Order: sequence, then C-alpha cells, then structure tokens
Amino acid sequence: MTMITFERDGARFNYRTVGVCVEDGWVLLHRAERDDFWSLPGGRVELGEDSAAALGRELHEELGEDSAAEVGWLLWVVENFFTLDGVPYHELGLYYAVTLPPESAWHDKSREHAGIEEDLDGPLRLVFRWFPLAALADLPLYPVFLRTALQRLPAHTERIVNRDARA
Repeated sequence: MTMITFERDGARFNYRTVGVCVEDGWVLLHRAERDDFWSLPGGRVELGEDSAAALGRELHEELGEDSAAEVGWLLWVVENFFTLDGVPYHELGLYYAVTLPPESAWHDKSREHAGIEEDLDGPLRLVFRWFPLAALADLPLYPVFLRTALQRLPAHTERIVNRDARA
C-alpha cells in the first residue's frame, strides 16, 4: 500500500491517525529513539484505508502482538502546521481514544516500553512511556495543544488548528 504523504515545493503533507490512551491520570506517549520530543502513537494512513483501521494496524505494528488496542471514538480532527528539521509540514491528523486490553503488559507505568516501526530509511526504534497528565505542561510534547487538551478529553469530536514553532 501507499502511505498518504507527499512533498511539494520543499514542504511535506501527511495524513496521520493517532491513538490517545489515557488511564488513571496517565497518558501513553512515544518518541523515536533519536528524537528529543514526545508525541502520541500512531502513523500514516495508507491509500484506500480508513483511519480507524490504520490506527489499529499502526498500534499492532508498534506495540506488538499483545497490544490488540481497541480504537474508540474520534476526539479531534487536527490541522497541524510545524517545521521539523527545516522542512515545513502540513499534517491532517485524526485522534482517536484508545483502550488497551486488561492483560496487556503495556499498562505497566513504572518502566519504558520498546517498540519498532518501519520508516522510509528502515527500522526505527521507538520508546514508549506513561506520563502523568499533571506533568505535561513542561514536557516537549507535540503538537503543543496536547499539553492542555489531554487534561480533559472532549465528549464530542472537536476541530483543532495547531501551529507549532518546532525546529
């Protein structure tokens, strides 16, 4: 399949689906091992794939066999504008509530978890960690609107336009 991402005039467009796993006042975040910032898990949607199915696929790939995450309601539709490594991005993201199965080892909040993802340049090692919601204000978490929005998840789908000054 073909991921829905393309470059034009030095900028990149991404269509991304995102999992929001919040439990007991904590949120599950991840980062590529090489990065110094955190984000919510997820990935690019493939051509012909619906966004909820894409999120299930991405979580299965990144978290492994025992994840079997349940994709719930659509929280946010996010138009995200940022610059990363000197490249301007225009990203459309669909953010879904996610629940892990009760038996999942990923509920362990006392340690980091390792994941992997296939990137354009090959396998990419991922670091997953639970963070208390109260500690997000000063965390390098992107998109930046999440630092406050994760404190109180919406009851109905919301549209967000986010502009980060990320470098």
